[in-house]
Amino acid sequence: MSTGGRLVDLVQNRIDEFLDAHDPILAAVADETVPLGEISRDFLRFGKRFRARFAYWGWQSVQGADDPADFFGDARRGDLPAVIGVAAALELFHAAALVHDDLIDASDTRRGAPSAHRRFEQAHRDGRFLGDPKRFGESSGVLLGDLLLVWSDELFADSLDRLADRGNARAARAEFNRMRTDVTAGQYLDIVAEASWPHVREGREVDTALNVITYKSAKYSIEAPLAIGASLGGASLAQMAALREFGLPLGIAFQLRDDLLGVYGDSEVTGKPAGDDLVEGKRTVLIALARQALPQSARRTVDELLGDPELTPEQIAMLQETIRASGAIDEVERMITENVDLALDALDGAPLTGDAIDALSRLAESISVRSS
Repeated sequence: MSTGGRLVDLVQNRIDEFLDAHDPILAAVADETVPLGEISRDFLRFGKRFRARFAYWGWQSVQGADDPADFFGDARRGDLPAVIGVAAALELFHAAALVHDDLIDASDTRRGAPSAHRRFEQAHRDGRFLGDPKRFGESSGVLLGDLLLVWSDELFADSLDRLADRGNARAARAEFNRMRTDVTAGQYLDIVAEASWPHVREGREVDTALNVITYKSAKYSIEAPLAIGASLGGASLAQMAALREFGLPLGIAFQLRDDLLGVYGDSEVTGKPAGDDLVEGKRTVLIALARQALPQSARRTVDELLGDPELTPEQIAMLQETIRASGAIDEVERMITENVDLALDALDGAPLTGDAIDALSRLAESISVRSS
């Protein structure tokens, strides 16, 4: 089995162990709280584990091993349990962010299945509860996201306790804390941008959208996991700088690809309806570039339709074609390539282990061309 495959298995095992330990706690509260654990388990069963992978390779890039594949031969070796636990905690944090993001965006699906708040909404209907099913679903979704945040911090702290070097543990905790502030502020910046876009100064739309994706996604998807992992291994200033120079542009490329998939992705692959970002009214870099290039009449049409929850398939197709004709897709693809190149350039001659540089290079390529 490849290093990546073994890592994913170990992270999943740690997640399962953690949830198994918390099932009796939920059951002791009441039978009604058991679904919190069941939905969490379903939600955490899937995913590409990018954050876990980057955390591991951030650690491996400064720690090193003769052969990373052999390093997994004994999963109890050295600081590896702490690293695996931290990687699993990052996946719990990511799950919390997705639950809250789906609530904010009023998304019906996630990974081809009902989003968490929609599952709770259906449970309300099935149980013939009193009150508004939609409100019940949203309230329950908030609490599930909060619970996953609590669990993420609990698992992170427990994992740091297993780390031999307390200075490294404190450094990793500082990176984790900063990540949580950045992504929460970035999420708020996103909803402000969507609500205030008519007041954004002409010519600033792209910069505003780039700032949103930097803090909402790019930093916490790649740069922060790398920095957390590297801190676990006692990274030097030069090593940390190289990883940040790699991680930030790659994170931007990651989200730019996500923006394209949100408009043009295959629903069978992405697990989201076609054109979902158009229905949700996302003010992405793609949309900002299209608006800049479109004539006034076409821009007005985009502004009127974007974010309409009742968009028909025909209107979605029309918006997709309008954006395509503006040349915005080509420009976003150019930006993706440019940022991936910047990331790879940062690895050239970086004071990191050779195996990690190879693995990070492969991850960069897979992120830039992914279809989901």
